[in-house]
Amino acid sequence: MTAVEPPLSRPAPASAPVPPLASRARSVGGSPVRDILAVTARPEVINFAGGLPAPELFDAAGIAAAYQAVLTGTPAQALQYSTTEGEPRLRAALAARTTARGLATDADDILVTTGSQQALSLLATALLEPGDTVLVENPCYLAALQAFAFTGARVLPVPGDADGVDPAALEELVVGERPKLLYTVPTFQNPTGRTMPAARRAAVAAVAARHGLWIVEDDPYGELRFEGERVPWIAAHPGAEDRTVLLGSFSKVMAPGLRLGWLRAPQELRRACAVAKQAADLHTPTVNQLAAARYLADQDLDAHVSRVARVYGERRDAMLAGLADALPDGSTWNRPEGGMFLWARLPDSYDTAALLPEVVREDVAYVPGAPFHAGAPDSATLRLCFVTETPDRIREGLRRLGRGLRP
Repeated sequence: MTAVEPPLSRPAPASAPVPPLASRARSVGGSPVRDILAVTARPEVINFAGGLPAPELFDAAGIAAAYQAVLTGTPAQALQYSTTEGEPRLRAALAARTTARGLATDADDILVTTGSQQALSLLATALLEPGDTVLVENPCYLAALQAFAFTGARVLPVPGDADGVDPAALEELVVGERPKLLYTVPTFQNPTGRTMPAARRAAVAAVAARHGLWIVEDDPYGELRFEGERVPWIAAHPGAEDRTVLLGSFSKVMAPGLRLGWLRAPQELRRACAVAKQAADLHTPTVNQLAAARYLADQDLDAHVSRVARVYGERRDAMLAGLADALPDGSTWNRPEGGMFLWARLPDSYDTAALLPEVVREDVAYVPGAPFHAGAPDSATLRLCFVTETPDRIREGLRRLGRGLRP
């Protein structure tokens, strides 16, 4: 038999590199908070870093009953596609809750979103061109900075104080920079926990009315009040009606895993956001929307939120009681009337980002304040979340924090 020659081996063809990522994907970094949570996931770590609601306070039984009701009563609807704008029953319930809190709202004013974070993304898509200017609080919610940066917008901080943005400084920036929008969390702000007083909200609304400015008013924490009186939304002030987008969420008052948020906006902008949502995810999951609507019909969400707020207030008090011993002499901090966070500043010589590894070795964690600043960072600041841990663990966590911060 004739031997068969083996086939000639040929070198693999040269492989050309794939095209690069978009410049926005290369230039916008990840969230430092999410990175810290990954590092501190060990159960022995007392975590003051995350903005996580306390899971033991979720109304798991009530939520499960709502899902059971919609899956047994209307399974075909619950498991089917829905409209982009959101399920009518949920939109009607959200409109009723908003109206009851002092801002007349119809169901058609509401667009349901997959968490209020998606609402921010949709607004950025609908409003911003590369190079447009956005004004933000300083410090500012981190994920908002990410959403605006992805559009190529120029993000500028508005000077402020313990009461939030300074209306005079805002007006000066609006006149000089011609921004598209101002983003604010005026009630129990993330990261500082501060609340903008009613008079200042009216002044901000007046600046927007005089000079032509969108206001994006994010309110994920407003129902979590421990003390003091509720302050009306900016959206409810004269001059703000046709230029304010109000964002809401069930993440902090019901459960974040539902991924249910909403925006209330004037018709043209709301329609633009709906078109952007069609391109993003078609609609928010139907079963989650119907379950939330059923929960609102069958349960007393306000009573549940009151119970949660009472517990959170006790945890805030536990943290406030121990801060003087935990933080270095010369440190300052605020006393939030609600929400989930308080803000502290150490003496100038401290760098909270550089100190974090030492603190984590003590099995406790916080979020350094520098990444929350759109302008020059303040490296001596930090954010503490007080709601996820019990008072006993808060006290122990502060003892560990004190050890980690000692020179």
